[in-house]
Amino acid sequence: MAAARSIASLSLSFGLVSIPVKLYSATESSGAVKFNLLTRDGTRLKQQYVSEKDPALVVPRSEMVKGYEFEKDRFVLFTPEELKALEESASPMIEIISFIPEKSVDPLFYDKAYLLAPDKRGGKPYALLAEAMRRSGRCALARWAWKAKQYVAQIRATDGGLVLQQLLYADEVRSLKDLDIEQVEVTPGELQLALQLIEQISTDKYDPALYVDEEKKRILAAIDAKIAGQQVVTASHEEAAGSAQVIDLMEALRASLAKKPAPAAKPEVAPIQTQPVIPTRERKGAKRAAATPTTPADAAPAAPAKARAARK
Repeated sequence: MAAARSIASLSLSFGLVSIPVKLYSATESSGAVKFNLLTRDGTRLKQQYVSEKDPALVVPRSEMVKGYEFEKDRFVLFTPEELKALEESASPMIEIISFIPEKSVDPLFYDKAYLLAPDKRGGKPYALLAEAMRRSGRCALARWAWKAKQYVAQIRATDGGLVLQQLLYADEVRSLKDLDIEQVEVTPGELQLALQLIEQISTDKYDPALYVDEEKKRILAAIDAKIAGQQVVTASHEEAAGSAQVIDLMEALRASLAKKPAPAAKPEVAPIQTQPVIPTRERKGAKRAAATPTTPADAAPAAPAKARAARK
């Protein structure tokens, strides 16, 4: 993951105290493996907009306008200037409006997360606010205008510092009550076995380092194999035991309790036929040789796809 870079300098308002802070994105979206759309001869495809009335008419961006459909096929049009005037002006101030119990926000309302770090002369008030929230068991609710939209945000204290979590509004989150889920009675015996199973496979905390994106690993391995001119292999997934419909819930719970957790075995792989790599035109000065099917011994060394993904 690339080194963290500040994306904004802001002020966190806490009563009459203003804490200068720097904003950092808490997640890295560039880790995803991205594929380009090409023709079969390797030429890049370009997206264009066409008129619904005349599909042969390509509309350039300079001639596009935005409209809101208030009735079927009836629109009110807005100019860029009118839309700009409606946008929420970005503000450098994150205003704390209240403090609430730490666990009172349902994670369903969580949107994008950011990290807050103290800016110049902000170390002492930043540390004071973080420690006070940790001691009180409360988090802060704040108003924040960012990227033409106003947000309600949660600010919570962790062992390392402060996290700002954008929150969704009530009309942006669906409720389980809308699904009319049937309320089914469970017996005391079933409940006791379920509690024993939970206890058997419980851990004290979540360690994200224990989990790896297996699909991404397979894709990167396939990309490296393609570059080296090799065949791509696919895992043969056998149907898991007990995948049939469960008839006796008590028996299934007892069988689960008797089963000891074991490390997953490596799946068998079988080769599949694939087409050779199609060379594309050079981009941004990076020279990439066309790969042709060769044996592993004849293949030219290539940078691992995992490293390439990290540099994006």
